[in-house]
Amino acid sequence: MELYRERGFEQTTTAEIAARAGVNERTFFRHFPDKREVLFDGESDLRAALTREVAEAPHDLQPLEMLLCAFRKVERILEDNRPFAEPRLQVIAATPALRERDLAKAASITEAVAEALRQRGVTHRLAGLAAQTGWAAFHQAVHAWIDDPSQSLDAHLLQAFDDLRALSVTAPPSTGAA
Repeated sequence: MELYRERGFEQTTTAEIAARAGVNERTFFRHFPDKREVLFDGESDLRAALTREVAEAPHDLQPLEMLLCAFRKVERILEDNRPFAEPRLQVIAATPALRERDLAKAASITEAVAEALRQRGVTHRLAGLAAQTGWAAFHQAVHAWIDDPSQSLDAHLLQAFDDLRALSVTAPPSTGAA
């Protein structure tokens, strides 16, 4: 992360990353398929934890509430990695190819979450919408938490879901015309 911030992502080589970490390139490639994946390490753990928590959420919850419950249970993954999270977001924001990769990883997570909702009996269409909407609220909360660490990630997450509920309550009724 230091190298990415010092030199920029594109200018940093895997050899430099390996040397800074005190390993050779072969060891680096045993852990990461490429230098982009350093920034996305843990994504599969987050996806697995979210899908597990959706599966284990109380049965009497609506889909968005299931997601809020799941996100609250996986917060610790991000909180434990806060020193990595802020510079990571800065590097991604400064690099178009990484922003594209970040979107692909987010799509993978939302599809896994949607499938977990479907396994809970949520219809295909609503599961997809809930997963995308829930992930957007979670993403918003994480960015707010990075920008304002005076409040916990949980406080930001609760606020994001409260805001989401407020949006749906105050939205004008659909006219049915497209």
